[in-house]
Amino acid sequence: MGTLSVDLFLTLDGVYQAPGGPDEDTSDGFTFGGWQAAYSDEEAGAAIVAGIDRMDALLLGRRTYDIFAGYWPKQSDHIGDTLNALPKFVESRTLTDPRWEGTTALTDVKEVAAVKERFNDVHVIGSGVLARSLLEADLVDRLNLYLYPLTFGTGKRLFPDGAGVPAAFRLAQPPQAFPNGAILLAYDRAGDPVTGIDISQS
Repeated sequence: MGTLSVDLFLTLDGVYQAPGGPDEDTSDGFTFGGWQAAYSDEEAGAAIVAGIDRMDALLLGRRTYDIFAGYWPKQSDHIGDTLNALPKFVESRTLTDPRWEGTTALTDVKEVAAVKERFNDVHVIGSGVLARSLLEADLVDRLNLYLYPLTFGTGKRLFPDGAGVPAAFRLAQPPQAFPNGAILLAYDRAGDPVTGIDISQS
């Protein structure tokens, strides 16, 4: 079975909404879209591209899919060529005819296990709702979290109150700090949390 990685751009307070542009996702009155660009630099860009180059399939939630499908088919740069050529999957109960060439629609997160059987390195980009569902189903092997040095106090969070399940992770590689302040933290799934230990006795 292959591995499933979730790649997310997050603020310090866990917001993943609309990093790419001011109009990317204004739902619930979010006015801070386009926050990633101010912290972009060559090293961070190279790390993101390296992750895209490793994947052999792309899995997206419906909202992120619609954003990508409206943009990347029109691009002919390295990232565009790579994403356009990849097998793509979108988890949606309503999408029956995906418009981005090479896309297969999945109606249930349980179908992702079969995708992992077919490919070596499947990546989810963004897609916070889908990412939570995959974590709850214990289908995520790695979290690639790009952490940015800002907070909003509002916006869609990876783990809002009441979301998520107990899980432990371990560092997959040393953290990467980039010149403009972003940090890449890569974690592999590592069983259940260890709790109930009195720190004064350790």
